[in-house]
Amino acid sequence: TENAVANHNFLPHNGYATITQFIEATNSVVGMGPALGAFLAVYGAAIDGSGLAWSIGGTPTAAQAGLLPGGNGISGSHNKYEADASPTRPDLYEAGNDYKTVVAQFQQLIDASPGSVTMESLTSFRSQRFDTQIANNPYFFNGPFTGVVVQPAAYTFIYRFMANHSAEHPTGYLSYDVIKDWFGISGESGSYTAKQGWERIPSDWHKRPIEYPYDTDYYAADLVNAALLHPKFLNIGGNTGKVNTFTGVDVTDLTGGLYNAQILAQGNNAACFGYQFAAQAKPDVALGVLTQLDDALGKVSSKLSCSQLKSIDESQLMQFPGYARSPAA
Repeated sequence: TENAVANHNFLPHNGYATITQFIEATNSVVGMGPALGAFLAVYGAAIDGSGLAWSIGGTPTAAQAGLLPGGNGISGSHNKYEADASPTRPDLYEAGNDYKTVVAQFQQLIDASPGSVTMESLTSFRSQRFDTQIANNPYFFNGPFTGVVVQPAAYTFIYRFMANHSAEHPTGYLSYDVIKDWFGISGESGSYTAKQGWERIPSDWHKRPIEYPYDTDYYAADLVNAALLHPKFLNIGGNTGKVNTFTGVDVTDLTGGLYNAQILAQGNNAACFGYQFAAQAKPDVALGVLTQLDDALGKVSSKLSCSQLKSIDESQLMQFPGYARSPAA
């Protein structure tokens, strides 16, 4: 979505934008709610950017960043922002990149969505991708934030933000032609081609009504509904260096007893847990940025009525090479 928004100059065309620009663009173009937009923008800038701005690509050049240099961008944020088991992108250690559209995966998405793309078909396809990556990526990792919160967004956002809204389809209808435009895909099923970087907003496309923005409460509901269909989505852990070695961690031990596997699948708990884990991974940036991040998290937590997560035993995650490795490793 961000690539298409930048290609139409709702974000700077070079893909490097400030927190405010991300919040305003995601709200005005696709109807993302203010609390969700603020958290994602602030977190991206803190973890992957300068603290004030960040790139939807890789590390920005000095010319792109201007007075706001820093950060590796979203394509350099493996297991901090970018997650495994993407619908249309490869896992980082599977293909050497995590940002190029894989035509075969787009074809699989279409094959899993007879007639049109729906929330149900995307959830089913996510389950397929989840299993495929366990079987093919020795470093597959389903993390507390990247797996529990970011991975479902990669699927949910496709329908919630790309679907065409009309009087006939007030909740949205996502046709093959519309999703092809969003992903820069041409051709017909069975012979698709991807023109990398040519994602665009479809013509005669209408966003979700601005009166009903898609905010954290809607997203938390989508997240848990998918997990109720496929409980494995909430299994925190990963492969241990070989394929088909997925090992989970005990959520109770990980969270100091605040959550357990049963509680995590109830209400807003999974979303609360993921957001708070992300914010506890304090980036090495200025105090003012941390204040912004805490403020954004506070708004999310308040909207979702989250219990306060005081600490996380991150050491339990270090057994997974997909968590411990950096993109440069």
